[in-house]
Amino acid sequence: MKKDIIRPLVICVFQKDESILVAEGFDPVKGDHYYRPIGGGIEYGERSADALIREVREEIDADIYNLIYIGTVENIFTLNGELGHEIVQVYDASFTDPFFNDKDEFEGREDNGEAFKL
Repeated sequence: MKKDIIRPLVICVFQKDESILVAEGFDPVKGDHYYRPIGGGIEYGERSADALIREVREEIDADIYNLIYIGTVENIFTLNGELGHEIVQVYDASFTDPFFNDKDEFEGREDNGEAFKL
């Protein structure tokens, strides 16, 4: 997490029945688990929808369609003892492969190779 900047992010809620798809993380400083939808950083010159398609492909090797913009939220938080600040574009979308709709849990990977549970 870079200090003293506001990060532009994009996430997708992937609604299924009464639930949304989230990745599980852990903050060792707080000793708490946290949950957030799949997504990531928007690169300079990249549209948020394109960033979401790229991030989903990178994190869980899945293709998505039917992207629907929901809104924007501002998130100020503490993670690993450091202050973070994000402006987050939020979407809903559908997976092209029904595998992702049928599983209750599966694994994804961050850019650094670290695995996470969904």
